[in-house]
Amino acid sequence: MLRPLRRADMGLIEHYARDRRVAEMTTAIPHPLPPGATDAFVTRCLGDAGDEVVWVMDASEASLGELVGLITLERMDRGQAEIGYWVAPVVWNTGLATEAVRALMEANPLGNAQVFGKVFQDNPASARVLTNAGFDYIGDAEAFSVARGAVVPQWTYIRQMA
Repeated sequence: MLRPLRRADMGLIEHYARDRRVAEMTTAIPHPLPPGATDAFVTRCLGDAGDEVVWVMDASEASLGELVGLITLERMDRGQAEIGYWVAPVVWNTGLATEAVRALMEANPLGNAQVFGKVFQDNPASARVLTNAGFDYIGDAEAFSVARGAVVPQWTYIRQMA
């Protein structure tokens, strides 16, 4: 189930974001996670930041936990958005991330015409999530990973929503 973020989610977000394996597969999560980073993230998301919308992957119905990952859409120009997500290691390779991405794309809550996704090339499981959810590969790119302290090669994907 995808649901809105709550302040009560901070503990589990911090727990998983502190995991190097999770942080290193994102561009923005630092490792080690500094004090106050989770609070600042949740406060920004619950405020009227505008460009990024965040949902919690809640798997409590499957007895896996009320927060096992986050999924985001960041608004871009011309009816486009970029999807981002991370999942807790406890649910890696379970299909949960694919299910969450598919559900979000079916709902298309921002009314996007196109959604882009990017994954690090050393994370083929995340690439499968996108392709299994209807995204097509469109090319290579690079992005800085804060946790790695390095520029990392990426694969870029697009999904046409119309």
